[in-house]
Amino acid sequence: MSLMPKRTKFRKVHRGRIGGLATRGNRVEFGDYGLMSMDYCWLTARQLEAGRIAASRATGGEARIFIRVFPHKPISAKPAEVRMGTGKGDVEYWACEIKPGTVLYELGGINEDKAKTAFKRVAHKLPIKVKMVKRLPTT
Repeated sequence: MSLMPKRTKFRKVHRGRIGGLATRGNRVEFGDYGLMSMDYCWLTARQLEAGRIAASRATGGEARIFIRVFPHKPISAKPAEVRMGTGKGDVEYWACEIKPGTVLYELGGINEDKAKTAFKRVAHKLPIKVKMVKRLPTT
């Protein structure tokens, strides 16, 4: 099932530029371990779902999986061999804007070794470099 918003104010948006570091969503909040991005990218809803499936299969269904990002951005494209003009293309897929430091996934309820192997499987599905981070102890 592809992630996409139920409704949006506008059908299509400008591409824009991604800059800076993540100031929100950059800490492990829900689980014990997280997968943090190291690069900028547009992460598609299909890639996000592929990572979720890889994590659930690698943990054997015993871990609690949290997806911390959501694809809000509609990406449009024009078909191949179409002449210039006639407006912007139709929406092809939905994507999340990812900055360095964004926590993409979190796992809870499993030990560190299982989390490491699960995140390694997930990392193969993603188009960017990622690293595993632990939850900071609360004082």
